[in-house]
Parts: sequence; C-alpha cells; structure tokens
Amino acid sequence: MNGRVLRIELRRSVAPWAGALSFCVALTLLYLVTGPWWKGAALWTSQWTSMALWTRFLLAVLWPLALALGALQGLRDHRSRMSELLTSTPRPAHHRAATTAGAMAATLTSAFALLVLLGAAQVVGAAEYTHLGWLPISLVALLALVAGALLGMGIGRNLPSPLTPPALAVAAFVFVNLLRMSTEPALPAPTWASSRITLLSPAVDEVRDVFLTLSAPVHLGQTVWLLGMAVTGFALLAAASPRARLLALSPVLAGAVIALLVLPADPRRVYVVDEAAAAQVCDGPVCVAAVHQDRLAGLAGPGKEALRLMRDALGGEAPTSVRESTARRGIFDPPERSRTAVLIDFGDGVFGDVRGEQLTRALLGQGMAPICFARSANESGTVGELAAQGVVAGWVLGDLRPFPGALHTPADQLDVAGPVFKELKALPWSEQIARVKAARTAAVSCSGDPLDILDGGTAR
Repeated sequence: MNGRVLRIELRRSVAPWAGALSFCVALTLLYLVTGPWWKGAALWTSQWTSMALWTRFLLAVLWPLALALGALQGLRDHRSRMSELLTSTPRPAHHRAATTAGAMAATLTSAFALLVLLGAAQVVGAAEYTHLGWLPISLVALLALVAGALLGMGIGRNLPSPLTPPALAVAAFVFVNLLRMSTEPALPAPTWASSRITLLSPAVDEVRDVFLTLSAPVHLGQTVWLLGMAVTGFALLAAASPRARLLALSPVLAGAVIALLVLPADPRRVYVVDEAAAAQVCDGPVCVAAVHQDRLAGLAGPGKEALRLMRDALGGEAPTSVRESTARRGIFDPPERSRTAVLIDFGDGVFGDVRGEQLTRALLGQGMAPICFARSANESGTVGELAAQGVVAGWVLGDLRPFPGALHTPADQLDVAGPVFKELKALPWSEQIARVKAARTAAVSCSGDPLDILDGGTAR
C-alpha cells in the first residue's frame, strides 16, 4: 500500500470522519461533562497513570463507536453495488482490505494519540513524578480502538444491512459496560462474573487511587485478545468464500482462550500498587508518596508543628510522624490507622487544598482522632467523627473551627461539635486530658465513639 493509494482511500472512506468523531466525542466527555475525572486527587491531568486510565475509561463510549463506524465502512462495497466487480479484478482481496483497514487504523491512531498528547501536555506541567509505566495502558487502549474498527468492518462487509452499525454499537456498549462494572479496583471481587471474563472489556472503571495500575498479566492477556480480534476483523474483510469466513473466526476465538488463561483469576491481581509511585519521600518526620512529592514543601511545616503540639498535649502517646497513606482499600473499607503516625489522604477534601494553619488543624484532628467509619472517595468520615476531630483540634489550639473542604458543611460540624467543646473546656484539666486520650484510643482501635467519649460517655 503506497502513499497515493492511502490518500485516495482517506478521501473516499469513512476513516477521516471516524478519527474526527472519536476525538470530538472524547473532548466533549472530558471538557463539557462534569465527570469524576475533574474531582479528587486522581484527576486526568494530574498524574501520568491517572491520565492513561481516564482516557482508557472513555473506551466505554469510544470502542462501541469505533465498532459501529467500522461496520459503516464495511458496507461501502455493498452500497455501491461493486462487490461482484471487485471480485472479478486480479488484485487480491487482502490488498484491498489492507488499504481500507490501514486508512481506518491511521485515523483512529492519530485521534487517540492526539488525545493522549493533550493530556500529557497538561500532566507535564502538573506532576513532578515522571515514569513510563502508563504507556502500556494507552497502547492497549489504542489497540482496542483499531481492533474494534477492524472487527466492525469485517462484520459490516459480511452482514451488509443498514441496521448492522447501530446494532453493533448497542451490543458493544452493553458488552463493555456490563463487564466494566466488575473491574473496579476498589472491589474485592467481581459482582457477577469471573474476573478473567470481565477483563475482556477494553474499558476500565473510574480511577480512585493514584497508587494503583493495571498488572502485567492484564496487559498481556488483553493484548492477545485484541490482536485476535483485529486479525479476525481483517480476515472477514478479505474473505471471499463461506469457508474463509468460517476460518476467520479462529483468531478471535483462540485469542479469547489464550487471554482467559493469561488474565489473573484473583481480582486483587488485576490492579496492583505501583511501588515506585507509593515510595515515601520525606522531610524529617513528614513523608508523602513520590507521586505527590510536589506537596511535601507545603506539608512539612504544618506537619512538624502538628507533631509538636500533639507531643505537648499527649506526651509519649503522641504520634511521631506524618505520612501519606498508600495502603490499598476498597470503597467501603475502613481507612488505614496507626498509633505512631498521622496518616493522610490527599483525596480527602479536608487535606486536599488547605494550607498553613488550616492544614495544621486538619493534621491535629486526624492524628488525635483518626476516622474509623468505612467511607467512599472524597468523604471525611461521618459528621460525628469530623466533629470529634474538630473538638480535639480546637482543644489543642484554643478555639473551635470547622474543617473547610469536608463533605459536611461548616454549620453541621459546629452544630454537633459546639456543645461538646464547651463542656470539655469547662472540665478540670485532668479530666480534659483523660477524655482526649480515651477518645484517641477509641478512634485508633475503632472501639467506641470518640465524640461520645469527649461528651462524657465511655468506650466499648
């Protein structure tokens, strides 16, 4: 296939429109829809892995679209009533198929590469942690788009009906999203199907944790499956007999079988912690993960101040370090807790955008009464836990203030924390110390309600 033939094919095929439409749909979803890719710590423009996973997330829409556009291209010969004429020419069928498939692959590749470059240009200015571990995620996504388009072209050529493209789009959308729902990194197990089967979906679920990435067996298994799909699509596009069409199904079936043997059966091996991203970068007793090393300068001062204040208040029971929690947990799993360290999560709104004294207050609350309630992303515990943190932080600093950025409003926080704070401050000093220490013990061990203990109750 020379350049002139490819240029002619680009002018008279659906390929340019497929690339342009895919790119426009992706931009519309990313910039005109208020989605989760603009919220929390795992923004699509904040880190390399997050960017790759969010663009891969878009395959829930882009892959069915590529399949449908490929099918539309596959109908061309039938619509122009040239099928018999083309079969009578001496040019081999696979040469014609290669020209058409090459044009479609080139435009889809250009569109997706442009999307990734757009995200990369923003990540370069936002992230200090640079790595190449995100490339396999994006390369598999690109292969999925090309393979989907080729399969659609093959199906469209062999089922030349106007209903084929929309039917494929709907079927692919249902297929991808039913499987995608069981590939969440936060869930301990699939909800309805085998982990291997759910990984046949080229799309991934929402990105909630910047420390997780897809494992090598997932990349390998999906690559085999998608290569088999691409070969089947091309073979169907070039098939000239019923026997050839039947044989064309062999690659996709073989790819599926091999992929199911390679893909991990244990859901916990689908997403793995990126050890390099989770490695701790420290300034004395204050540490953050390498992926957030740009936040260390702003955290070090307030962190050291919070440790000093807790040491003055709690003595030998006070935490001795501040570090970012990198432990893997599901949506409804309780957060990691420690008696010796203040564990923070930048995905929590309480720590997300605060600085200076507000950050010191948030660290005091988390260090003296860490939350225990199982929470979802971007939440800060129950209003009772947040109120307890406000009371103990206010007890150390001398005044009660709400935490900005929390799920619960400042008014709700003060309504719950205000009476408890006044009662605590009215007690003798020895009783105040005893209640604060008892509340911290209950919070760390999840053995009672810290707010109730501060209000005069007892731990379970």
